[in-house]
Amino acid sequence: MSLLNAEVRKQVQDEFAALTDSVKLVVFTQDMECQYCTETRELIEEVAELSDKLSVEVHDFVAEKALADEYGIDKIPAVAIVADGDDAKDYGIRLYGIPSGYEFSTLIEDILMVSHRESGLSGETKALLHDLSEPLHLQVFVTPTCPYCPRAVRLAHMMAMESDLVKGDMVEAIEFPHLSNKYQVMGVPRTVINEDTYIEGAAPEQMLMDKVREALA
Repeated sequence: MSLLNAEVRKQVQDEFAALTDSVKLVVFTQDMECQYCTETRELIEEVAELSDKLSVEVHDFVAEKALADEYGIDKIPAVAIVADGDDAKDYGIRLYGIPSGYEFSTLIEDILMVSHRESGLSGETKALLHDLSEPLHLQVFVTPTCPYCPRAVRLAHMMAMESDLVKGDMVEAIEFPHLSNKYQVMGVPRTVINEDTYIEGAAPEQMLMDKVREALA
């Protein structure tokens, strides 16, 4: 049974008409003891069927641990959205947990962004990110029912696209309760910057960059 109905498939196909360069969706999963692993794989495979610019790789998190480590994947289900083709590149864009509900739009917009090879950030933000001298890790905690979460995730992913030193993670708060507890996630979206700096809500680009400066100071 398809996870996407005919109307959604048509809408996504129409959006994917704007794809320019190839994108690969790398899924890490396992057969047992993983909530939503099967659904995540099936969803990504269905989305990839909607354009010949898209391909899917599915890997076993346990059996292919070395590859998971190479991608920096430490929990599942996980999806890495990477550029494919002659200019293949992993930008550090990650989705942990099934991208359902409002986060389905994040998945689609991420695919479009990676296909266009352009982050869409302001010139000021691009300049700051290009001047980074140390790694920056953004973890955005979300739930599928949060209408404000995609904006926060997209901004983290745009920053990851712009700099090799940035990793941007969507983390589904309910699927990873141990992380929600660790980072004291009481509401979403909550962005964790390098483990010890936090920002609540769907912050504008400039506000997030101010927090990034604080975290790196």
